[in-house]
Amino acid sequence: MKPVHRCWAEVDLDALRGNLAWIRQRAGAGVKVMTVVKADAYGHGLKQIAGLLMQSGTDVFGVANLIEARAIRSVGAGWPVLMLGACLPEEVEQAVKDQVMVTVSSLAEAEAFSSAARKFKLVARLHLKVDTGMGRLGCPPEQAEQLLAAIDSLPQVETAGLYTHFSSVEDEFHYTQRQRTLFGKLLKSLAAKGRNFEYLHANNSAAMLLEEAGPYNTVRPGLLVYGVLPFGRRRIEIPNRDLIQPVLSLKCRISLIKDVPKGSRLSYGGLYTTTRTTRVATISAGYGDGYLRASSERANVLIGGERCQVLGRITMDQMLVDVTKLESVSHGDEVVLIGRQGSQELTATEVAQWAETVPWEVLTAITYRVPRVYLGAQAS
Repeated sequence: MKPVHRCWAEVDLDALRGNLAWIRQRAGAGVKVMTVVKADAYGHGLKQIAGLLMQSGTDVFGVANLIEARAIRSVGAGWPVLMLGACLPEEVEQAVKDQVMVTVSSLAEAEAFSSAARKFKLVARLHLKVDTGMGRLGCPPEQAEQLLAAIDSLPQVETAGLYTHFSSVEDEFHYTQRQRTLFGKLLKSLAAKGRNFEYLHANNSAAMLLEEAGPYNTVRPGLLVYGVLPFGRRRIEIPNRDLIQPVLSLKCRISLIKDVPKGSRLSYGGLYTTTRTTRVATISAGYGDGYLRASSERANVLIGGERCQVLGRITMDQMLVDVTKLESVSHGDEVVLIGRQGSQELTATEVAQWAETVPWEVLTAITYRVPRVYLGAQAS
């Protein structure tokens, strides 16, 4: 494909379909898959990704807010959607009217949804979140049963789900086991009383790869859907790992090539000074496109199938790259920032390590001005 943009992201819908199939097989028979599509589907384009996932067999979507929920419903009316964040007071009635499943952590929240449901003659479907160690949303595990009973007594409210969130799966085995134990104790007590849930979930992407399946009937993958493995101190070893493929590639082009003499200071602040005559390519992407400035002086890009060092500070719209070693390089050539070129690959995880951050930020940082180009059998 001949490039027509200065900076663009290619989204491989066939890879997305394959990743979902792998996740479904990993989850096992009878387990529902909640695909997390927050933050514009991790920067991949929410409506296009949701449409493909609907066709490919996802069961329910996880979003951060009502705007995202509404975008999904515009693609597939009535599709189950869970808002993973807490509703603000002014959002309660809209969530009920839109029939979005919502997360609650307290009786006061549930009462507000009950009141709104009575007003509109609807049923509010809730997921009660249990805080086993994330410290963000959720009720204490020891209060969950009493809270659940109080919620169940409210009119026009249905507790459709129960869940928790593992905070450190990719790094901390023992802390994760503590969280699992706290949640598991609650689940055993509820099961003994015959209490079941349509959606019972805890395992995110990292937990799907590093932990046992557990007694849950739903999994909640995010990063894994997009073909990126969580990284941390725990080593991930899974069969058929090559079946998980990155969905997004980020690319730009060479806008100028010039030779600069030894001793030249490059980019803002002059942090980099050439030690020899250097052929420098200016490339058409920067932090205004979402390529993180924090990776300055450490990042590589791919040009002509070779890794080339970024020189000096990354600027808003451009970067400087050392192309001295390349035998052939031309104005307008393609540059890969994330993805494959020839036998080389730059992953979102590697870019994240240069910027001392996480791949979630690398993907969601890609800005609106970067066109998403959809490839594969389902691209339109």
